[in-house]
Amino acid sequence: MLLFVNTIETTLPLSNPVLKFLVILLIILFAPILLNRVKIPHLLGLIIAGTVIGPFGFNLISRDSSIILSGTAGLLYIMFLAGLEIDMADFKKNVWKSSLLGIAGFLIPMALGTFMGVYVLKYSLMTSVLMASMFSSHTLITYPIVSKLGITKNKAVNITVGSTLITNVLALLVLAVVVGMTSGEMDKHFWIRLPISFIVFSSVIMLLFPVVARWFFKRYDDNVSQYIFVLVLVFTGAVFSELAGVEGIIGAFLAGLALNRLIPRTSPLMNRIDFVGNAIFIPFFLLGVGMLIDYRAFFSDTETLIVAVTMSVVATVGKFIPAWIVQKIFGFSLDQRRLIFGLSNAQAAATLAAVLVGYNVIIGHTADGEPIRLLSESILNGTIIMILVTCTIASFETQRGAEGVAREENSGMEEESQVPEERILIPVSNPETVNELIQLSTLIKSKKNKAGLFGLNIVSNSTSLPDAGKNAKKVLEKAAMTAAATDIHLTELLRYDLNVVNGITSVIKEHSITDLVLGLHVKKGISESFLGNLTEGILAKSNITTLVYKPAQPVSTVKRHFIVVPENAEKEVGFPFWLLKTWNIARNSGAKLLFYGTETTLEFIRKIHSKHPVEAEFHLFDDWDDFLILSRDVKEDDNLIVVLSRKNKTSYHSNMSNVPKYLNKYFQGNSFILVYPMQVNEEQIKKMDLNYPSLLEPIEKLDEIGKTIAGLFKRK
Repeated sequence: MLLFVNTIETTLPLSNPVLKFLVILLIILFAPILLNRVKIPHLLGLIIAGTVIGPFGFNLISRDSSIILSGTAGLLYIMFLAGLEIDMADFKKNVWKSSLLGIAGFLIPMALGTFMGVYVLKYSLMTSVLMASMFSSHTLITYPIVSKLGITKNKAVNITVGSTLITNVLALLVLAVVVGMTSGEMDKHFWIRLPISFIVFSSVIMLLFPVVARWFFKRYDDNVSQYIFVLVLVFTGAVFSELAGVEGIIGAFLAGLALNRLIPRTSPLMNRIDFVGNAIFIPFFLLGVGMLIDYRAFFSDTETLIVAVTMSVVATVGKFIPAWIVQKIFGFSLDQRRLIFGLSNAQAAATLAAVLVGYNVIIGHTADGEPIRLLSESILNGTIIMILVTCTIASFETQRGAEGVAREENSGMEEESQVPEERILIPVSNPETVNELIQLSTLIKSKKNKAGLFGLNIVSNSTSLPDAGKNAKKVLEKAAMTAAATDIHLTELLRYDLNVVNGITSVIKEHSITDLVLGLHVKKGISESFLGNLTEGILAKSNITTLVYKPAQPVSTVKRHFIVVPENAEKEVGFPFWLLKTWNIARNSGAKLLFYGTETTLEFIRKIHSKHPVEAEFHLFDDWDDFLILSRDVKEDDNLIVVLSRKNKTSYHSNMSNVPKYLNKYFQGNSFILVYPMQVNEEQIKKMDLNYPSLLEPIEKLDEIGKTIAGLFKRK
């Protein structure tokens, strides 16, 4: 039997690429599972696994160019994800808090590290300053823990991620200055060249990348092409960063910020970015970090042990103090402080860059001709051990803090919610509009939606086409695949009925649908027949929040959403539900909301905005007879959201019937959404037997409405 089996080279370290990759995949699969049983975070588990299989462990796999390449990609991926997932509205609102944490997180470790180096370890001032800069930077190694628990938009996470840019830029600037001074490369042009090159490269990324990405996403919707394009921008940003004289991690982080608003949180592209990064790139980086750790240094060299212990203590204390200061100043909870400390304590990227550069700088020679390095071998080995210690502490603290924050954010969201379960129905018949309808639905979907989406295709009983049912199933399958790409389940509903209106209204009743998303052809406007069937049929027979969507471009490429709100809209019982949908669009896409309405209505929305910030502006608009005045402000990449009303209801205006005509004539190049809120009175609500006790309060009182909607936002 052995005659038919080829032999595989199994000498250590493994050289067969297939066998190496198999071993790594097995570790990525089983190491977190096994170590989680003893409450060790999976990130730390991968680092420990890297130590075990690395050159200082069993030497199964060498840290060769393939590991370094994959690890570098994983490090850039972590920084890119941090920039991509940051809440830009909250970031702008708290930018000075991030700045305070970043400056404190840089200066305090710098001061402690320099003092320790000079007076405790007896190193030179230059060596001490460079070593201190390693404590000042931090790497968001534990960010995947936060992302997995879904708390990336927590204020503590936001300001810590924002501070990363400040601490790392300052630390890498110290590295450049110290190396320049010790190597004699610093001249009068240094201080001019470095800041100018940094400003130029960051400006190119922040200003040019969004323009190029928006152009690409509008023209190419292929899943693979979009993902590869994003990778190209990430690594291009890293290259620009290195050309400017700073580490590539800064460029990757800025690339994430640049693409932040073009990749919605709920989009298939975002799902692919998260999946590939967490499955492949980031684990390779963590394994590579583990392979650097030489545990034997603890026992073979006393100086290395002393240096490692001292560095670990200073690095930990130097990051704990800023976290404690920020907690006390801004009133954060204990778990939020743990988050800040855990995210900022891990040392890896800039630390490795600094120690390797410093180790390679020769400042002299001994009498025996041995080179004297700026950072000695003891510091090099001590740094590797410090990385293990800080990553261990950071993993446990981040896990502990993230679980606490997640519990707090999720408390009260389940059983006590008085709002009926959200169920979104999407009638689909045209394959060309399926993707955009699903993507809009995932944007407006609330976070706690358990039912998912419902896709409906109606086949007329009178049709004589033999393949009508088969074609309808294909469209539904396409919708289900698009939703599945975002990890959302779509229930496929194929129905045979006399007409579309009867089919939709029947399904709404049968499946307790709360929201309806209807689509128009991309290249056509809204016809009078469509509007007539809508108002006379669906709107008359079903009283749910209804959105009519015509996409002129992918919703992810929209810069601003113009929301036109009629007078007295806040007095409608369905007001909080459509408002929550628009808020979710801003939360998930990062696009700006521009509200146009009467002063009373805007003041009400401002109160909601003050408690739940998204990027928004408010403009006075109180004359629907002058609707076309909006055309002066609407640009190519803007979307119109027009809130309408059923006839003779509280917020109805006679000129609403002309809105479709205006959209067809003056806004042909723009996407638009027509919103028909749920509109009922108190008696009707009682007859519907809905559990809306809070909505039955007198809606004329602004404070009580505010409490109602604030409760809805909190629960959602």
